[in-house]
Amino acid sequence: MKLGGEKLDKTEDIIPLRPWEPVPSAGPQPQHRPPEQVAFDRKELQTILGFYGSKVAEGEWRDYAMDFGRDKAVFSVFRRSSELPLYRIVKDPALARRQGMYSVVAQGGLILKRGHDLAAVLRVLVKAPKLSQV
Repeated sequence: MKLGGEKLDKTEDIIPLRPWEPVPSAGPQPQHRPPEQVAFDRKELQTILGFYGSKVAEGEWRDYAMDFGRDKAVFSVFRRSSELPLYRIVKDPALARRQGMYSVVAQGGLILKRGHDLAAVLRVLVKAPKLSQV
């Protein structure tokens, strides 16, 4: 058999193969790569969309947008779709061990609340009931 003008012996491998080595069970574990994209999980989205739905029913909010990036995920809330977001609900895993990975940011960039529990952070957007005098 000839390949490119060279004669091959039948005992030679056409494709050189590495010898098989069993994977050691008690060795260094492979490093887990961080996710390429930060996103809200199902439970977080259920919490956010439940709160968003109540605000839509009250007539306060009308539109939303979700943005998933390498370092953070953002859920933006709009009163009208043609304006800047009224609030942004941000998930930043880099802050998980510090101030908490969830934060609510107002339109001007002011951080209203930051924490480890999403439901507790969203409570900053609940308006306190007002007493009315009859």
